[in-house]
Amino acid sequence: MTKLPAVIIIGACAGIIDVLPMIIQRLNWHANVSAFMFWVIMGIIISYSAVGFRGWFKGLVIAELSVIPIEILVMQNGSSAVLPIFVMTALLGSLVGYFTEKYAHNRRSL
Repeated sequence: MTKLPAVIIIGACAGIIDVLPMIIQRLNWHANVSAFMFWVIMGIIISYSAVGFRGWFKGLVIAELSVIPIEILVMQNGSSAVLPIFVMTALLGSLVGYFTEKYAHNRRSL
């Protein structure tokens, strides 16, 4: 398997982990699809970025910076979801960075 399918699978796994609690809370499908796609795209971005950090830290930094616009939209409604989103992004971003470094780092580019 080349790098791109591997990182898409890693991102999709993170997306599933993120969306499961949202499905249980019966959030609308737009929110679920948005969260899932966020993690698929984060898998690609984290994997292909050339930042000189360890994988887990690169994932943490890139994911947290990328979720800032989402956090601003969530804060607009005075939602209590800001902290859980921040924590889940830190956890999943670190895991995506770790697994992409471990399993997709030395693969052919496409």
